[in-house]
Amino acid sequence: MRVSSFFESLATAYQAEMDDLTFDSEGKDVLRHRLTEKRKELAFLRQMIELSPEMVSVVFHQGFRFLLPSVMEDVVNRESDELPEWDSLADVVSLQPWASELAQTILKEPMGEWFMTVAAGLEYLYAKPGKPMAPSSDDDDSDDDENDDQGDDLDDFDDQEDDESREGGARRRDEAGEDWMEEQGFDRKGH
Repeated sequence: MRVSSFFESLATAYQAEMDDLTFDSEGKDVLRHRLTEKRKELAFLRQMIELSPEMVSVVFHQGFRFLLPSVMEDVVNRESDELPEWDSLADVVSLQPWASELAQTILKEPMGEWFMTVAAGLEYLYAKPGKPMAPSSDDDDSDDDENDDQGDDLDDFDDQEDDESREGGARRRDEAGEDWMEEQGFDRKGH
């Protein structure tokens, strides 16, 4: 997944903000309590949506549900001035009921739509699990062992088949995401 320089720098700041909120000075996990407090401060925080969106975005932590990840991967690959309108993401990003209430407040701000897209992108990057290690290390081990039996070869074939079906699924999701972005008026990747 490629991430724009805009989202890369904000994601680092968002991660730091989440880290600061998570533990108190004694090492106790206080994230839930601190997020509740931050959400109560939204009237003040909304003044910072343009200058420090990462500091405000944390109020939406765990408030988004991403229905089409390939679209979000396209969003986080865009720079600040290339982001799609928040309304255009309605089919691919849903909000938890409590987050929807917060969003109504934010959307009244001049930069509210832009901010909601940024917040969704940051939360997507934060929540996205790391990519699994490539299976090449398993292949290297089998190359070193010259006495592989046919059963191992069949296992390798099954692994390769699983990889191919995952790649096919990822390719279909990417194509669906690109189709959706094209419907919204954006160019397809690589064009």
